[in-house]
Amino acid sequence: MNKKLIIVKIGGKVTANEAELEKALFAFSKIEGKKILVHGGGKKASEVAEMLNIDSKFIDGRRITDKPMLEIAVMVYAGLVNKSIVAKLQSLGCNALGVCGADLNLIKAEKRTNTEFDFGLVGDITKVNSKATNSILEADQTLVISSITHDGNGQLLNTNADAIAAKLSEAMADNHDVSLIYCFEHKGVFTDIHDPKTLIENLSKLDFDSLKNSGKIKDGMIPKLSSGFSAIKNKVKSVIIGNTDYLINKNNPKTTLIN
Repeated sequence: MNKKLIIVKIGGKVTANEAELEKALFAFSKIEGKKILVHGGGKKASEVAEMLNIDSKFIDGRRITDKPMLEIAVMVYAGLVNKSIVAKLQSLGCNALGVCGADLNLIKAEKRTNTEFDFGLVGDITKVNSKATNSILEADQTLVISSITHDGNGQLLNTNADAIAAKLSEAMADNHDVSLIYCFEHKGVFTDIHDPKTLIENLSKLDFDSLKNSGKIKDGMIPKLSSGFSAIKNKVKSVIIGNTDYLINKNNPKTTLIN
């Protein structure tokens, strides 16, 4: 029987909101058994970039990362945000180890080239080191992984944290019953974000494609849901989209991805 593993990805707007982050980390610290936390920090990176008079540019919710923006991303994601999360988890009695994809060769990627637009120093994942990941979990340590990867040739790459959470879930699903939770600022996926009655409790890939084509799902939700459906297709037991209230109480509203 495979061991259970919970992987939680915390969104950038949650990491940038001190009260929401405190709630999320408290709930995460109470999860029993093996667990991994994945995070980015895009909102904080944009704030730092603005202070330095560096423009933040996006295409379909994905950040364009030139060399100055990569330096900001590494400083913010792998530095300030990662170590702040680790320190808070330690205060909650959760023994955490903060890393990025380059540490222990955990997550390798290659520079994105197969797209219409040049995203700069953005990485698409090529390999997850599940053996090293599992050895850390077996030592009763909780991994906190920032969304910086590497190409194996010394180049760091900015990589979508939703994609990291999904690919990590897929890799670990070979030997674990993996549940993936995307925790962000909304209660789930809505057909109209301004109308709470339009929450989609169960979202299929077919419905996602239809809502994406109609423009009701757009921007950052597209890579998040695309990654989630990839995980469902590749042996991940469950994928949930919700907010910090769901992390605290699993009876709260959320969206469940289904085949």
